[in-house]
Amino acid sequence: MKSPYEIIKVPLLTEKSTIMNQKNNKASFNVACNANKKEIAKSVEEIFNCHITKVNIINVQGKKKRLGKYLGRRSNWKKAICTVAEGDKIDIIEGM
Repeated sequence: MKSPYEIIKVPLLTEKSTIMNQKNNKASFNVACNANKKEIAKSVEEIFNCHITKVNIINVQGKKKRLGKYLGRRSNWKKAICTVAEGDKIDIIEGM
């Protein structure tokens, strides 16, 4: 059993995610690549003390980057968009 802090790495505080939070009551997180929807929902509920109604997952492919003649690649990562129940808030995102 993984701890919730191993599954939820960091909340995404981009312009798009803050607009989604204000209009649709959704929060975005960078999560572990091997986590599933149930684990993500349980971890967010435990960390932020709120109720999650829906979780959408996106596998983001790493970009190719070049440094001079060397070609590299960023790591792949997983994004989770969690719909928070009406009346609940996530404190970190609301405080910004």
